[in-house]
Parts: sequence; C-alpha cells; structure tokens
Amino acid sequence: MSTMKPTDETQGPSEDTRSEAPETLTSLSRRGLLARTGATLATGALLMHGRAAQAQSSVPGAHGPREGSAADTGGKVARQSHLPPGKEGRDYRPVVVPNGAKLPWKVVDGVKVFHMVAEEVEHEFAPGLKAMCWGYNGHVHGPTIEVVEGDRVRFYVTNRLPASTTVHWHGILLPSGMDGVGGLNQKAIAPGETYRYEFTVRQSGTGMYHSHHDEMTQMALGMVGLFIIHPRKPVGPRVDRDFAIMLHEWRIDPGTRRPDPNEMTDFNVLTMNAKAFPGTEPLVVRKGERVRIRFGNLSAMDHHPIHLHGFQFRITETDGGRIAESAQWPETTVLVPTGSTRTIEFVADEPGDWAMHCHMTHHVMNQMGHDLPNMVGVKPGGLDAKVRPLLPGYMTMGQTGMGDMAGMHHMPMPANSIPMVGGKGPYDEITMGGMFTILKVRDRLDGEGDPGWYTPPPGTQAQLANADELRRDGIDVGAPPPTPPTGHQHG
Repeated sequence: MSTMKPTDETQGPSEDTRSEAPETLTSLSRRGLLARTGATLATGALLMHGRAAQAQSSVPGAHGPREGSAADTGGKVARQSHLPPGKEGRDYRPVVVPNGAKLPWKVVDGVKVFHMVAEEVEHEFAPGLKAMCWGYNGHVHGPTIEVVEGDRVRFYVTNRLPASTTVHWHGILLPSGMDGVGGLNQKAIAPGETYRYEFTVRQSGTGMYHSHHDEMTQMALGMVGLFIIHPRKPVGPRVDRDFAIMLHEWRIDPGTRRPDPNEMTDFNVLTMNAKAFPGTEPLVVRKGERVRIRFGNLSAMDHHPIHLHGFQFRITETDGGRIAESAQWPETTVLVPTGSTRTIEFVADEPGDWAMHCHMTHHVMNQMGHDLPNMVGVKPGGLDAKVRPLLPGYMTMGQTGMGDMAGMHHMPMPANSIPMVGGKGPYDEITMGGMFTILKVRDRLDGEGDPGWYTPPPGTQAQLANADELRRDGIDVGAPPPTPPTGHQHG
C-alpha cells in the first residue's frame, strides 16, 4: 500500500535511474546471462528493466526510510500526527461490498472511533447451507473498514468468543505494539475483555484484518475482513464504481453445521465475500463507467486466479500500494495469492452479463463435488431399476460429466448441503458454483439493485444453426469431422 506522500507517476525516471539500467544489463551480459539471446531480447530486457527501475523508485522504503517512519523522523515510532477525518463524498467515493457490510464509526475529538465485537455468528453461504462461524459484529466475514489516508483511528475490540483472540491489521503501517500478534505484540484478548488499538493511517490502498491468535482455527471460522484506505490525494483516473471482494475457502461436510478448521487440502466451499454461487450478488455498473475491483485473499492454502469475461483490465495495485502506471500491465485474469490483495481497473464499455470467477475449476464447485467416484463413461444399463427396490429414487449420475448436478435442486439432499453446481440462469441452469459471480453492465440503470438478465440484441447471441445456414456454408453434420492438417503448411 502506498505511503502518504503521493508520487508523480507521469514523470520520467531520474538521472540515476536512467544510468542504472544499462549498467545492470551490462553486468548481466558479463556473467553470461544474456549471451546467445540476440539483440532483440537484449533490447526488450533493457526496456523492461528501465520500467522496473522507474517503478522501483516509487516503492516506499526501497531506497531509504519511508516518509514519516521512525528512521525518517528520528523518533521512537513512526510519526503519529494526523489530518482531519476524511469525509465520504468530499474525500472519497465509498466502496461497494457485495453481500457484505461496512463497520460504522463516529468522530471523537478528531479521531475515527470503531467498535469491533468478536462473536459467534450463524452465517448462510448460499440458500440451503448455513454454518456456525466466528466473525465480527454479526457478520462473516467481518465488516469492511473504510478510512482515509491521514485519519487517526481508534478500534475497541470486545471479545465475546469462548477463546482468546487478537486483531492483526494485515499490511497496515503502524507501531509494533499495535500489530496484533498475540504473545508477540500484546497479551491475547481474553473472553469478556475489550482492548484498544489506535494509530494514524499513513498509507492508501487495500489491506485486510484478521485474528492473529490461533489463527488456523479462527481464520478458518471466518475471522477476517477488508481494510480499505482511500488516498487523501488520489492518483490516476477517478473511478465510478469501487467494489471490494474477500476470497476465502472452507470445509463444511454435508450434514454438519460448523466449518472444519483442521482441513489442509480439500476445501469444498469457495466464497466471494463469504457467499458461494448461487448466493453471490452481481456487480452492477453502467456502460462507460470506470470500474475498480479490489480482491483480498485470506484463504488457508490456495491462491485464486480471478478471470473476468468480456474485458481487459490493468492491475493497478497490490497490498504494497499503487503500481506506477509505467509498470502496470494488461490482463484478463489476476492471480490473488493467499495473504495478498490485488486491485484491477477497467472501463465497462460493453453491455451484457459477464462471468467473473476463479479459474481453478474445482473452486467453482460446491460441497457435493468432492469425494465422488469417477463415473464419466459408465454405462449403467439396467442398474437403476435393480437398485431402486433397495434405494428408492436411486439414479446413476455423472456418467456424462457434472452438468446434471445443476438439476439436483428438486431432489432430496443431505441436511444442510447444496448441489455441487447450479444457479438459475435466463436460458438454462448455470453450471457453476463456489467462487463465481456476474458483472452486469447496462446502458441505463434504475436504482442500484439487480437489473435482471441481459437480453442480447438480435444477431449477437449464439443460436441453434438451421438447415439453410448449414447448407449455405457447406457443413455436413453427419460427415466425419474435418481433420486438422499435419506437418509444415505453406500459404
């Protein structure tokens, strides 16, 4: 996350930076690392190194103490002076947290004061799946914290759990004693106790918070949240929509009502803001708006490559701060490592309903998709009829894949469980689950709610091919499929 002093991302590299790039490239060549690569690769490496050097020059702490740090000021801790509390509308456009909430605050003598309550929460992941989790202020995940660079903040944390806890402010620059690691920075907050954390926000960007006492258990039960810090002096184009999404993973066995914190590999509920599709709310924007989406990942074990259909975007921030414009790169998929945040920006220039999901294919399935035998290709014959006297209603499934699982909503299910995939779509069941949601872009919006399904204009939707079309284009659906040419082809 970027420090309080804004950087001018439009200016070129300093004279020192310009001289560093060719010297470093030369040193690599002397060590033989660039030998035999050719002039084209050398030129590309030089350009890339120049950009990296320019970006590195704006990284706080890369070349010297960060502004306001103890080493910079000569003090015992970082500078704690602060600015007047930032105000919504004047200083920032508030984030939207689909399916989530934001932590309320009040101002006392120029300080933003928050009260967090760690407690047990019954949470619904999707219709039909609930679990007893641990969270904050009645929510799983905890409410998103939203502040402004330069704010002085004070958090009272009351522990209503049966176990001790703490709060770690993940990626936030603050005095060591406020960092929240139980036993290292403070005594753990015992049940019934209330602790106070207080510090000045010296940066901007997307951070997180979570328990740092028995964190394997407490984070697995839901004790995580996002910590959004708006810049006092924004850099780059102003966005029209700013979304915040926390990625997480859980193990909830069918029939049980509590996540299993001992799971290490086989997670069966994958969520965006603690919801699994079809429980995820859509992201709704107007055509032409500039959109920012912030992702945080506090999953126990997995990274998540989040793929957005229909658009190219720039990765503009990490949890270390805003990426210099010269170092941003275009993508359609952003990898969000565990313990990290990533921010993307784009212009929503094409209307439609656009899928956004983790591209780990098992991360877009729900809990019924695990520990199943491989049935693909099985020919059951008369097996169903023979089994039904013993198991009424038995039906072999999975022999053509898992798409049929989307139709299980009408079938009896184990207690407190949901089908592996499936949510109602405008044409068929959407055979996705887990870490899946929809970006809905519309020409016009009536309010901020779900605008319903998109209707493609005539001629812009895949349709069943008719006989005249097939005949016109010489397609014989009964003939053997065309064989791709082999070997080197000319022409």
